Amino acid sequence: MVRSRSYIATPPGATIKEQLNNRGMSQKEFAARMDLSEKHISKLINGDVQLTPDVAIRLEVVLGVPAKFWSELEAVYREKLIKVEAENSMEEDEALAKRLPYSEMARYGWIPETKNSKEKVIHLRKYFEVVSLSLLENDQITRIACRRLAITEKSDLALLAWIQEAKRKARSITTGPIDRKRLESIIPMIRKMTVTEPEQFCPELKAMLAECGVALVFLPHLKGSFLQGASFMDGNKIVLGLTARGKDADKFWFSLFHELAHIVLGHIGLANGTSDEEERAADLWSRDMLIATDSFKGFIEQGNYSSSSILAYAAALGIAPGIVVGRMQNDGYIKHDMLNDLKQQYEIAI
Repeated sequence: MVRSRSYIATPPGATIKEQLNNRGMSQKEFAARMDLSEKHISKLINGDVQLTPDVAIRLEVVLGVPAKFWSELEAVYREKLIKVEAENSMEEDEALAKRLPYSEMARYGWIPETKNSKEKVIHLRKYFEVVSLSLLENDQITRIACRRLAITEKSDLALLAWIQEAKRKARSITTGPIDRKRLESIIPMIRKMTVTEPEQFCPELKAMLAECGVALVFLPHLKGSFLQGASFMDGNKIVLGLTARGKDADKFWFSLFHELAHIVLGHIGLANGTSDEEERAADLWSRDMLIATDSFKGFIEQGNYSSSSILAYAAALGIAPGIVVGRMQNDGYIKHDMLNDLKQQYEIAI
């Protein structure tokens, strides 16, 4: 017997057991009379195997109850079993849906707006392309490499919602074959884009990455996700997603280069996602690609942290001055509230 809040599914085996009790017949004797194994009879009584037309006819002969009765009893059981499982699954998914940023997702147009909890579950299942939201915990479905500032249960769910939208948007982007060597060769050209405006570098960047098999998408930030960017395999392409609106240029470029590092270093598609060591490796790669360690050390040793000095150093490197400021802040040479006037804020169209 299996039950939910509204339904009870009782297997035909319960009726068979009643018949045997009324006759004082053991399951062992009944199995012999049915010419079936004791194991099969036990599973039949517990509802673990289907009562087939062949078994229904045998029951008619042995117990004297028409085969049609047994077949109809089996059909009712299977129908109720589906309803029980569906209702229980819905209740579990309703609880999970409450922890997803549904309203925010609806505001961005990712899913339809609704206040009905069951409708939310249906929309979310379609959005994530799963028959049950509990499947989101399956690492075969959500293998990603990402950079976040913190991890909580709620942030993980927000991350999965963001990742799914990146995947959906990337499907409309045509890419060439994945070519990591070609990607490495264009890194210097991408670095030069740091001194240009988003209106110029965004289309160029998307086109260059697409030729390397990488679909670049920009998405809004989901509250509580602590998400900077993520990269993952989807079919025959790599999806690279970045949060965009109201973002400091240095954070934008560091996040982009961090995700490019995961691709170049072969971290994409790992069975269990990226390790702490791989995340650190991506951070170091990104940092050094933007500003080489020896060069930065030489600048710091000069001890001149004035705006004019930073502007001159950034110009010599061919990068945005905000990237130099961000590196100095991150490495503790200046406070995080200093020289922020040299940082540009990006508003990238999504």
